[in-house]
Amino acid sequence: MRLEDQGPHYNGMPADQLQVRWGKSARSSAQGNCVETARLADGEVAVRNSRHPSGPALIFSQAEARAFLEGVKDGDFDHLLQ
Repeated sequence: MRLEDQGPHYNGMPADQLQVRWGKSARSSAQGNCVETARLADGEVAVRNSRHPSGPALIFSQAEARAFLEGVKDGDFDHLLQ
């Protein structure tokens, strides 16, 4: 089944319902503590927890994903790891 035939995307949808190729950072740990991402056919970005591949996927627009990534690069979320 093609992604376009699967209906609308929503936050919290089961990640295994998305027929996409998931990827993760080269900095991800060998223990599987990873955030995985995928680009959807319509340009949106899906994010899931690699430890729960059938768990929820959060879906973001390109603008939302860009704003988050730029914030990460700017250090806006560094306080989360301190």
